[in-house]
Amino acid sequence: MDYVVQDFTPEQIERSRAYKREVRPLRLVSTVLGLAVPLVLGLTPAGAGLVRAAGDLGGGGWVATALLGSVALSLLGLVLRIPLSMWSETVSRRWGLSKRGWGLFAADTAKGFVIGAVLTAAAIGGFYLLMRHGGGAWWVWAALAAAAFAVLGSFIMPVLIEPLFNKFKPLPEGPLRDRLMALVAQSGVQVKEILVSDSSRRTTAANAYVSGFGKTRRLVVWDTTTDSLENDEVAAIAAHELGHAARRDVLAGTVFGAVGAALGVAVLAAALHWSPLLDAAGVHHGADPRSQALLRAVLVVIGLVGEPWGLAYSRHVEGRADGYALDLFRDPDTIVRMERALAVQNIADLDPRRWEVLMRYTHPPIPERIAHARRWAAETGVAIPKPL
Repeated sequence: MDYVVQDFTPEQIERSRAYKREVRPLRLVSTVLGLAVPLVLGLTPAGAGLVRAAGDLGGGGWVATALLGSVALSLLGLVLRIPLSMWSETVSRRWGLSKRGWGLFAADTAKGFVIGAVLTAAAIGGFYLLMRHGGGAWWVWAALAAAAFAVLGSFIMPVLIEPLFNKFKPLPEGPLRDRLMALVAQSGVQVKEILVSDSSRRTTAANAYVSGFGKTRRLVVWDTTTDSLENDEVAAIAAHELGHAARRDVLAGTVFGAVGAALGVAVLAAALHWSPLLDAAGVHHGADPRSQALLRAVLVVIGLVGEPWGLAYSRHVEGRADGYALDLFRDPDTIVRMERALAVQNIADLDPRRWEVLMRYTHPPIPERIAHARRWAAETGVAIPKPL
């Protein structure tokens, strides 16, 4: 805790703790609901009954059952999540993190549901099509299709999906753009565009990211970041994001996602041939689209087992990008100021428990990232950032 006290004021530390106390029950309920609903629907006949009823609306054939059943399960999930989402939105507003009105909240929820429901229904339909007509090696073709779907998502996300939620415009000419363009040139990373998103419509939190790869790669900075941080601090964030591109993290993440999707299909194929699971779900054969509730339950279990490993890899990648930023930027004092500013603005947890880091964190905790910058300074002979 000493390393937190030296970098943040008592008021900032108490604010972080108070926010954490308020969101803890929200996270607990979200976790329980996210596990309980798919497992109850998938491991009892309830899910199969809902899918059958939805399919009957379209004539009861396997195609209607697969597609309409998928939409019905997604819709039930939405209905059960809405109170939780509204609770989360209310908490975020109370702490000054959200600026959305209920109209924009509803629009975001509706768009997210439609996109998710359509993509899920398409994936479900393709899965059962291959299972029913792909022969004995159907799961191989399904695994390859899942991998291809994951790769395709990396291309279409920045081009088709992100613009549905935010407006993007080129970063205006000026000192900040000049600074970022010089940083991009110094890194040698090919970036098609540097864009600013209108994130201030929804939040006061600050962030930036790199999305896409190849001809679709772009560096996106939230307008909340450009409005609240100094130019050098924004450049420090950009240096970290360029580290992801330089190390091909987006490409590697896509490949890992594709491999994970393929392995997930193999596990699903085995699960849908296990009689005890089929009996619990109230279906007689895995190729019956009514088994899709069981399919979702198995995916939840796969996610539960695999998520800590994915998070550990993510933290490794983010720590490596921090190191790249330090090597490129060579100004640990500015990087520490940037980390402090983000922690305060986004109300980061300044003293997370170890299990919380293992189970929830995609990035190393802010105090660890600050300590990383100080170690780098000591090892390279650069002035070590002073405490607050």
